[in-house]
Amino acid sequence: MTNLLLDLPPLSAARFASIEDRVARLLGTGQDVLITQGEALLPLEGAIRAAAGPGTTALNVITGPYGQTFGDWLRDCGATVIDLTVPFHTAVTAEQVRDAFAEHPEIDFVSLVHAEAATGNTNPVAAIGEVVREHGALFYLDAVASVGAEPVLPDAWGVDLCVIGAQKAMGGPAGVSAVSVSERAWARMAANPHAPRRSYLSLLDWKERWIDGGRKALLHAPAQLEMLALEACVERIEAEGLEAVMARHASAAAATRAGVLALGGGIAPYVRDAADAAPVATTLRAPDGTTASELVARALAADPELPLAAGGGALAREMIRVNHYGPEATRGTVRACLAALATALTDVGVPVDLAAGLAAAERSWA
Repeated sequence: MTNLLLDLPPLSAARFASIEDRVARLLGTGQDVLITQGEALLPLEGAIRAAAGPGTTALNVITGPYGQTFGDWLRDCGATVIDLTVPFHTAVTAEQVRDAFAEHPEIDFVSLVHAEAATGNTNPVAAIGEVVREHGALFYLDAVASVGAEPVLPDAWGVDLCVIGAQKAMGGPAGVSAVSVSERAWARMAANPHAPRRSYLSLLDWKERWIDGGRKALLHAPAQLEMLALEACVERIEAEGLEAVMARHASAAAATRAGVLALGGGIAPYVRDAADAAPVATTLRAPDGTTASELVARALAADPELPLAAGGGALAREMIRVNHYGPEATRGTVRACLAALATALTDVGVPVDLAAGLAAAERSWA
């Protein structure tokens, strides 16, 4: 039996390298870009374990659950970790980072999530990058949720390790991811005796055997279907234009926020300041006396395909996520989600004005 997805010629090293080059252009970076053969947790953990260890003093910014995970990895590596935690309904500021350096001048590694899809906030990476550069620390950035929804510029922002995934705003596969690596980061890894080697987590193995070898021979059989899907995803972004893709996400976020506010009934954006809200997804606070997970279940009863979800863990009681990313960053998605939420709220006795919500959303679509 044959199948178009199975009977494919092997992916060549040249084609693999060409996909890496297209991802690098998407990021506007001259740094080395590695496409890693796994979901973004692979390079996120691999980069931390390669660049941090005993003797590292890390400033770990926590604006959501991923920041908490990075702190755990850093401690497991033997690093001294200084957590900078801000409420999940806001964003960290460059001044807070500057204050942390003033209190702990020994900081030599900074870990930050650009956009937290789980909590709906986004952080001012450009301003934070200026502070990090002033102090000479290595800058590690999780841009998995932000790439494609808002600018991600590793070189301009002084980011040494920038990890992206294609499964959110890029509208691509989850099975492969990428990391851009500066020369400073490679040097830090090479000097770290605890950096993973001969391991699936090892970035240094890829550098020495793939990049330094002129990208002529792959280390192992690549995830072929995922690589082809990533290639198609980047082609689609190139055809639409990255600026247009980001504009769709910004419009979807603005329309969702405006529509929810106009609905009334006590439902409101979870991230209070629009400037702190991520364009990849909009989080909402359920009205008093309701439960977010129940409202989401009611909203999905009529259309299970809507990109709605309750918050994770303890946030399931109070947070609703509208995941308007990738192909879902459209007027139709925003309207359908507002209508479903309005129905759910009405079902539990919360009066709302759907017509006002839809009108506000339409006016806000840039």
